[in-house]
Amino acid sequence: MKRIFSLITTALLLCFCTTAQAQENGVNSPFSRYGIGLLSDQSQGFNKGMAGLAYGMRDGRELNYKNPASYSAIDSLTFLFDMGVSLQNGNFDTGKASVNARNVSLDYVSMGFRINRGFGMSVGMMPISNIGYKISSTGNSFDGGITGDITPTISYNGAGGLREIYAGVGYAPVKPISIGVNFGYMWGVMSHVATNSYTDNNVQSINRAYTTDIRNFDLDAGIQWHQRINKKNSFTLGLTYNLGHDIPGKSYFYNQRISGSAVLAADTLVAEKAWSLPHCFGAGLTWEHGKSLRIGVDYNLQQWSKAKQPIYDGSRPLGEQYYGGSDGYTDVTRLTIGAEYVPNPNGLTWASRIRYRAGFSYGNTYTLVEGKKSPKNYLATIGAAFPIINRFGNRTFLNLSGQYERVKPEMPGQITENYFRICLGITFNERWFMKWKVE
Repeated sequence: MKRIFSLITTALLLCFCTTAQAQENGVNSPFSRYGIGLLSDQSQGFNKGMAGLAYGMRDGRELNYKNPASYSAIDSLTFLFDMGVSLQNGNFDTGKASVNARNVSLDYVSMGFRINRGFGMSVGMMPISNIGYKISSTGNSFDGGITGDITPTISYNGAGGLREIYAGVGYAPVKPISIGVNFGYMWGVMSHVATNSYTDNNVQSINRAYTTDIRNFDLDAGIQWHQRINKKNSFTLGLTYNLGHDIPGKSYFYNQRISGSAVLAADTLVAEKAWSLPHCFGAGLTWEHGKSLRIGVDYNLQQWSKAKQPIYDGSRPLGEQYYGGSDGYTDVTRLTIGAEYVPNPNGLTWASRIRYRAGFSYGNTYTLVEGKKSPKNYLATIGAAFPIINRFGNRTFLNLSGQYERVKPEMPGQITENYFRICLGITFNERWFMKWKVE
């Protein structure tokens, strides 16, 4: 028990130490100005190469955050440590101009171990969303009289996002059923600023800022049914649910009129409990053949159309102009297929134990851009896990994945995003709890 308590303490300290790094998880996307930003896929090293396939995945050598019921499969002798980073190049194309942006991000940190027979645990840090964009456009000049022509500029800037520290448990009460739950604490600051400025400082500029500081809980649950068909074949059915709920706290709207460096007028509006998270449902089926082949399919539904966000409406009575409403969101559906193949998981040669992975997913984003249809999202991935053996024979995997993601709006003239990512992760699988016998 002391060792388990020590492991949990170490994991939490590591998560807090990586918080500063995680806050730098950047994106450069105009679509991150909507809602809580771009949603993180929350995949880990083993399934990034399979487009995030997770709900029916069950293997004691890997941590599967997306379905906590899988924690019950962790081996009694095993301590797992998993972390990953991504290198991303984003291309943003309007049809008339194209811009590239590069980012490096810490994707996740997690640990897992078995507490008792059929009872596993995991702790770690996961990103929820990211906000990062800088957009500006210059309008047509107009005659300013004595000062000459004046050119207006509109700029939009945003930063922040949400992170989560979690602790999860998985338990197998009876074969073939396992259940699990993740308890999380989320936090983050979301900031958006819109500025109308002019080349003549004598013309008043308008600066509008929207800020929210979120501190709240999160809860998701999962169940898995693992059934062996015959000696070589088995399947796992997985179901998950993420609790949708209101987020307490205040959201602020600042409206300023500026002349030069002086603030001439400023208004502040406050909205209470203006944010909420959606109810999310997941279902997946994975088939396994002889420990060499895994093929699965996942379906995910997120009910964002019922979620709230702060809305400003200047036509409403004073004091009601900034409020929480469900305008601007749509439900998200996503279908994912993926596969993993290893020539010989118990082979004597290094090459025979390499795990090859591939996957594809298709869905939509949760934001309605200008009240119209949400953009479509396509993701294609390939990857491999390279085994590393230490002198005691314990195995660690280096996970390497390549991803291509395309975000395509329904309406012409809007920005199309193309992302190319290299995801690098390492999964330590150490036999910390083995009892050595001396004769």
